[in-house]
Amino acid sequence: MKAKSYIFIILAGMFWGTSGLFVAFLKGFGFDSFQMTSFRALFSLIFLSIFFFIKEKEIFKIKLKQLPLLIGSGVSMYLCAACYYIAMQRTSVPTAVVLMYTSPVFVMMFSAMFLGEKLTPVKLISLAGVFFGCGLVAGIIGGMKYDLVGLLIGLASGITFCAYNVIVKIEMRKGYNPSTVTIYCYIVMTILAFIVAPPTKSIPIINDNSWWLLAAFAVFGVCTSGLPYFLYTLSLKNLPAGTASCLGVVEPLAATLYSVLFLGEKLGLVHIIGMILIIGSVVLLSRTEE
Repeated sequence: MKAKSYIFIILAGMFWGTSGLFVAFLKGFGFDSFQMTSFRALFSLIFLSIFFFIKEKEIFKIKLKQLPLLIGSGVSMYLCAACYYIAMQRTSVPTAVVLMYTSPVFVMMFSAMFLGEKLTPVKLISLAGVFFGCGLVAGIIGGMKYDLVGLLIGLASGITFCAYNVIVKIEMRKGYNPSTVTIYCYIVMTILAFIVAPPTKSIPIINDNSWWLLAAFAVFGVCTSGLPYFLYTLSLKNLPAGTASCLGVVEPLAATLYSVLFLGEKLGLVHIIGMILIIGSVVLLSRTEE
């Protein structure tokens, strides 16, 4: 089962990494990051609701005592996304990516404190390798922008992603269905997203272009949000929360590769070294869990 969990989480990272491609496309039509977040959450929710209603409609039935954790996972994931996009605006995309992926440090720390997971020397070495590799891949090392507020908000995205991991791990230990956790997470996220960015602001843009943009948003939502979050949540059932979060850094690696292949960005020696370091650290970490 652990082998499948590793596959799920790597696939999740690869899907998450496509976000930059969709954002580059949709930004050209005048959508801001909050509008993209709103429609991404909405179409992810629609897709997952239809899928689960057909396959396992019983997941929508929950007990009242389950609501606090389900709401908590949704709120923490929305806050993570919101802080992530704000950090992008105040610093840079590479800086924001790496700051969000400080989450394994917080996850392993809180998992050790509250979930009884062990912090082994190999895990700590792997984390160090992952963070240094992310810095190289993202181009932060040697060229970081120092906007204090932006950096703090970026760290907040890492902390809230940590909160999501820990809450979901608790839900898994309590026997919650991963599908239930995913669908209610997106219900909460969609509500919060449309409070922040009402759809009425986006309708004029869609009308001025073409309603086929809604189809683009549908693909955007499924590929960059609904499917990878479900795979990630599913992986937490058989992996320690800290390990799962660490393996999730496949996203910046995938995002860099996609940008080179499809957006024409150049990949230097430093980026290649960073990728090798990330892959090596992930392999080292995975071998300790076998």
